[in-house]
Amino acid sequence: MTATHPAVATEPRLRLRDGAAVYTAVDSHTEGMPTRVVTDGVGVLPGATMNERRLHVIEHLDGLRQLLMNEPRGHAAMSGAILQPPTRDDCDWGVVYIEVSGCLPMCGHGTIGVATVLVETGLVEVVEPVTTIRLDTPAGLVVARVAVSDGHADSVTIENVPSFVVRLDDVVEVPGLGRVPYSLAFGGNFYAMVDLDDVDLPFDRDRQDDILAAGLAIMDAINTTAPPHHPTIDGVDHCHHVEFIAPGSDAVLSRHAMAIHPGWFDRSPCGTGTSARMAELWARGELALDTDFVNESFIGSRFVGRLVAETEIGGVPAVVPTITGRAWVTGSGTYVLDPTDPFPTGFAF
Repeated sequence: MTATHPAVATEPRLRLRDGAAVYTAVDSHTEGMPTRVVTDGVGVLPGATMNERRLHVIEHLDGLRQLLMNEPRGHAAMSGAILQPPTRDDCDWGVVYIEVSGCLPMCGHGTIGVATVLVETGLVEVVEPVTTIRLDTPAGLVVARVAVSDGHADSVTIENVPSFVVRLDDVVEVPGLGRVPYSLAFGGNFYAMVDLDDVDLPFDRDRQDDILAAGLAIMDAINTTAPPHHPTIDGVDHCHHVEFIAPGSDAVLSRHAMAIHPGWFDRSPCGTGTSARMAELWARGELALDTDFVNESFIGSRFVGRLVAETEIGGVPAVVPTITGRAWVTGSGTYVLDPTDPFPTGFAF
């Protein structure tokens, strides 16, 4: 028998069983947080809008999300995006965001990852020094401006959907924690902002289990007693993120630990969470338009945000945020579901 050794092999050929499902993707990370950008294998999802397509995935294709996000193909903090043709004439691509916690209406780090992948793979016409990509997302139009040199993406600035405050300085009764002060804002998802000092926890990754447990308890208490509802986007009616604000944070530099349902931390500074935080600071009169705001993640990576306009959404005062960050391609792959695989949706461990 003659063997072909890896050192001289060309491209391996998969021998697939009949009935195998095959998906292709380009993996990236945005300031530490992964985005698996699914480029082929899903087909065009049903729905007249991207939010209808998101709701279709939630109702009919959640197994696909789990397959691509859960172990053994993903991990407990996996995130991704499914590329789609847009439903709007003014957009270049559509996106449905997937992660271990479900299908999001918007994902900031994911959008930066998507824009970077679109440039690095040539799926958009690349223009230097800035390539502008208009994305149709479940939360609305998001514009990504990619700084490009030598054909490669150096950074991405996204103009996000309108962001607004739902509650300032509210209090929720949380089992085991008592009365917890919080504010609630939307930046593409709903975020509860809680000072770490108010739950007697340090900004310390050695205490991450305690911080995460507190975050899940706060989410549950809010969703049980006073769940939020977006005024214009169907199916956005829960809080699955708690942004724990570190001591010393202000409207210039804010540090945080982002706890996310069902039990993990955002590695990136979180684009939609940064948008929500800026909306909160603006509502307090602490952050003006056209002023840089730096948001730092639990691992020390940073996004730079700015508020560029005031607007309204569903009659609620809102602001238009921009977020600047970086992403890097980490690999590309073909993901297979063999019909004999005993874990067709993967597993969470």
